Amino acid sequence: MKKSCFLHILLLAVTLIVSTSCTETEEQQEQEFVNWKETNEKFYENLYANALQRIKSGDQSWKTFSKYTLDETQALTPADHIVVKVLEEGGGSGCPLFSDTVMIHYRGMLLRSATLVYPEDPELGLVFDETYKGAFNPMTATPRKMGVGFSTSVNASGNVQSFPTIDGMTTVLMNMHIGDHWKVYIPYQQGYGRVANGKIPAYSTLVFDLRLHSYCRPGGVMQN
Repeated sequence: MKKSCFLHILLLAVTLIVSTSCTETEEQQEQEFVNWKETNEKFYENLYANALQRIKSGDQSWKTFSKYTLDETQALTPADHIVVKVLEEGGGSGCPLFSDTVMIHYRGMLLRSATLVYPEDPELGLVFDETYKGAFNPMTATPRKMGVGFSTSVNASGNVQSFPTIDGMTTVLMNMHIGDHWKVYIPYQQGYGRVANGKIPAYSTLVFDLRLHSYCRPGGVMQN
């Protein structure tokens, strides 16, 4: 067999393998997140209604907050709100402002999907980001720094880039006190919306196990 023919056959084989692998990955993702938009919308509508009932009955461990850009007269749908389950109340006074910087501990998760179960929280699904591994340990966990309204990063060229924090996270941070430990539910409309973002499929409700460690005003020093 001529060398050129052998190389042609080898290249064709590699192409087929890559194509098959991509197809299988796409099919697996479609199977895992089947009816994802409907699943997330139904979940959030039920969650919001249940939270309102609990609040009305006097359960102070549940809270809802309207999107920070809206007041209650403008927040007319469940997706205009975030839902919070208070796990631990902090002792700090005051809350971060839009222009502030915070230090937070968190684990971000999706809802349970159709096929996979994730051990971090059996009631939830894929962990898409986290600042600590395993059980939270305040002595070893390192909080992550981010802006309440905008965060910055330095690219490979050394240029500083600014990008907005998702609306739901901005809303919740502007209502937290230092030491608060909340489970936060953010509808996809206040998350990444109709567009996938890394491990996060489009139309995903975002669930955060979130702790506010400290915050500071622009040019200030972190409070503890």
